[in-house]
Amino acid sequence: MHKLSRSNRDKVQQFVAITGASEKNALQTLKSSDWQLEAAFDVFYSKPQPRSNNAAGVRRLEELYNRYKDPYSDMILAEGISVLCSDLQVEPQDIVTLVLSWHMNAATACEFSKEEFVGGLQALGVDSIGKLQGKLSFMRSELKDEQKFHEIYNFAFGWAKEKGQKSLALDTAIGMWQLLFAEREWPLLNHWSDFLQDRHNKAISKDTWEQLLEFARTVDPALSNYDAEGAWPYLIDEFVEYLYDKSIVEK
Repeated sequence: MHKLSRSNRDKVQQFVAITGASEKNALQTLKSSDWQLEAAFDVFYSKPQPRSNNAAGVRRLEELYNRYKDPYSDMILAEGISVLCSDLQVEPQDIVTLVLSWHMNAATACEFSKEEFVGGLQALGVDSIGKLQGKLSFMRSELKDEQKFHEIYNFAFGWAKEKGQKSLALDTAIGMWQLLFAEREWPLLNHWSDFLQDRHNKAISKDTWEQLLEFARTVDPALSNYDAEGAWPYLIDEFVEYLYDKSIVEK
């Protein structure tokens, strides 16, 4: 490393500290990323990471879990997740927390079981807050991947709904759509929200949730390629009629 500039030496040390990679791996990854740290993190974390199967790695994960675990139950609950977000320097409402929950395959929003938390961090190849923080930019980049966004979107329905319910409360659904479509702009989102509150005012089914993404992805905002004979849920067909009735879109 003696041939490196001071700036690049610092980047190697920072990369090693956050990722736990060897100096050789850090050097190779940074060189291939033109010494851009964020790009290097993305490259490093896009590759499968070894699971922390050794006793020390598992112990570190359990210590992390115990830091956030609720004192009265064997779960990480809302307060623990708030502390986790503070440690990661992100807001609890940040969409990256949804992506993290997706990686952990969490059954419910605002809570992690020990299996979800430890298994998720193992799958991500991290065993410290510093390493997890270093992976946030990679997790954000996953939202730009069409297939991963689709998976995260569908995951969000079960994650956000109340336990024991088959449908998603309307206010929750609208909030989740606003969060998700901030990543994939859909010009009709506000009209869709207004329509639901004016004409529907009921919980959202899984079928409607999943088909709306397909509608937003394939039907242009002017509805020029909308097929009235298509197999859309009735609620989406009613939304189209609402757009015509309100002269938001011309027939």
